[in-house]
Amino acid sequence: MTQTFAFDTKQFDTAQFESMFFAPARAFAALSVDFTEKLVSAQLDATKAYADVNLAQLRRLVEVKDVEGFKSYLDGQQEVAKELTERLKGDADKVVALQQDFVEQSQKLTEGSVKQAQESVQKATETATKAVKEAAPKAAAK
Repeated sequence: MTQTFAFDTKQFDTAQFESMFFAPARAFAALSVDFTEKLVSAQLDATKAYADVNLAQLRRLVEVKDVEGFKSYLDGQQEVAKELTERLKGDADKVVALQQDFVEQSQKLTEGSVKQAQESVQKATETATKAVKEAAPKAAAK
């Protein structure tokens, strides 16, 4: 014989369910989507910048016609390497800042959800305690 799981949804108020489960989940999902959008945008910007630099360098290389031109191209590579290093550092700093912001916002959401859950539990405990106190004398009288 198998037992089926019976879950009585009548014991939950829709507003309680919304505030305790769905609203925090939606808020975290929205935060995650925003973070992902910013991260992808930063990655696309960086990729475009790196591709533009590489294409510009390839164009300069194609235009080399003599030894002096080649020497000039090689001398320019040091400056390009320096610029790319600075760009890479800036891009890494941007990603770290995005991640830190995401963590801070996630913590705020979590703290708010925990606080709300604690308040709900306290209210439910108070209601149950009150109901027991009111029911006890009635049950004793019977």
